[in-house]
Amino acid sequence: MIDEVLDELRQRMEKSVEVLQEDLLGIRTGRASPALVEKLPVEYYGVLTPLNQVAGIAVPEPRLLVIRPWDPAALPAIERAILKSDLGLTPVNDGKLIRLHVPRLTEERRRELVKVVARRVEEARVAIRNLRRDALKDLQEFEKEKMISEDDFFHGKDEVQKLTDEFIARIDEIGRHKEEEVMEI
Repeated sequence: MIDEVLDELRQRMEKSVEVLQEDLLGIRTGRASPALVEKLPVEYYGVLTPLNQVAGIAVPEPRLLVIRPWDPAALPAIERAILKSDLGLTPVNDGKLIRLHVPRLTEERRRELVKVVARRVEEARVAIRNLRRDALKDLQEFEKEKMISEDDFFHGKDEVQKLTDEFIARIDEIGRHKEEEVMEI
């Protein structure tokens, strides 16, 4: 019983960490990366579609992204999506592809991005703590229904806390690494 709860908890916590990592990939660090725009929603034939499904994204230079749509009719929609996003990048459309020049980040913008990273890391911590609460609730129910003993409940509670501490440490490390990356000149 307890092992099943712990296994499910570990899987759900892993998923929370993966979501955080994907989320942080979209935060600009002054270098061009396809992750900046690949999840950007583009209205393609009336349906919001991620940019990476309507165009190829290349990085020919460290500060340049080139977006080549597979359907030339999607070019204006891609351009609109980039302008509407909070990326702060201006697309250059030459009729066949879009170029995005990624400027160097100012010190002020770097500090703003560090705050964004910190907020996303805190959201991930809250998600982990919510998962811990759910697992503890399951263990309490098992104890009430006499499916596990009181000793098993306390042992399970300790294991849940160890797992929570482990994942929060991982999340903090990911956040620290991303903050260093953002502040790097």
